[in-house]
Amino acid sequence: QVRLVESGGGLVQAGGSLRLSCAASRNIHSINNLAWYRQAPGQEREWVAGVGLRNSADFADSVKGRFTASRDHDKNTVYLELNSLKSDDTAVYYCYARRGADSFWGQGTQVTTD
Repeated sequence: QVRLVESGGGLVQAGGSLRLSCAASRNIHSINNLAWYRQAPGQEREWVAGVGLRNSADFADSVKGRFTASRDHDKNTVYLELNSLKSDDTAVYYCYARRGADSFWGQGTQVTTD
């Protein structure tokens, strides 16, 4: 079992930045699949970014060049930095982890771009 708790969301003006954090309840150094998803009102949940064990990150085309992602194994925390925010980025952002056959989700944190 892995408990994930996101934080850092809020209201920001277009062009602004936020940093989201996802604290895990256990060591993440053995969890290869850590990712961020988001769900906008009336839309399906979509993948935003994935962070590998060696901090290599992949991004959805819609956020590439604007968002960065990383993990800190000492703090068991995954980060998503959102830059140059647009109104289309407004969504609830979720942290995701898969360990073996089990998947885990955080409760989400709201990001609203004004």
